[in-house]
Amino acid sequence: MKKLLIVFLLVSDCLFAQDNKSLFQQASQDYANGNYEAAINKYESILKSGEVSASLYYNLGNAHYKLDHIAPSIYNYEKALQLDPGYKDAENNLAFAQNMTLDAIDDLPKSSLSKIFNGIISKLSFNGWAWLAVVFSIVLSVCFLLYYLSASVLKKRIFFTGFVVGIIVMIASVSFAYMQYGIQQSKKYAIVFAEESTVRSEPNPQSSNAFLLHEGTKIKILDNFNGFYKIELADGRQGWVKENDLKTL
Repeated sequence: MKKLLIVFLLVSDCLFAQDNKSLFQQASQDYANGNYEAAINKYESILKSGEVSASLYYNLGNAHYKLDHIAPSIYNYEKALQLDPGYKDAENNLAFAQNMTLDAIDDLPKSSLSKIFNGIISKLSFNGWAWLAVVFSIVLSVCFLLYYLSASVLKKRIFFTGFVVGIIVMIASVSFAYMQYGIQQSKKYAIVFAEESTVRSEPNPQSSNAFLLHEGTKIKILDNFNGFYKIELADGRQGWVKENDLKTL
């Protein structure tokens, strides 16, 4: 009975995956035909089923972009980049979508070293760095074994060099994986979905207005209280925004 249940679940999962694949192909055809609303509905149906991927969010972002839906397009490109930080097409299209936003917010200045370091870490996701560490742990193990078995001095030098390089890359990958994980856990972001959102000085509707934000702006969430999010902009400004005005990434 237990075996039959396992077989049933495996068959169900297989059929479920095939249905989503067929729906994805239909959505892509709708997009190619210019039926962007139909494509959006199908892509979102796949997401509601629990299946996610960078390409799915990317295509959904493209469909929204074609309809000039600023916030949804930016949101979905950002989701694609969360899953695949090296997704160049999503990064490029995100830049185009951000050009449609009204808020011009300058980043706080960073040192050149900080920019380089952050740029390296952002090249891969947490899982990407973890897999790189696994690959180079295998490489260094193989190099060590070949070093031990080799009789030639030249080969020993080559395999020893490979072993050392493997250790360095593995340690760096593990370190970057933990840093990337820490960044993901400590920084929670959201996209403004309201056409115009009032940022207040305190978490209540009667408090004074600090400034305004508009659809598509990306903000960092610091805290939440009384139906408000405490937010911070890239330029360091802070305030409180209604939770309903935002969609968290």
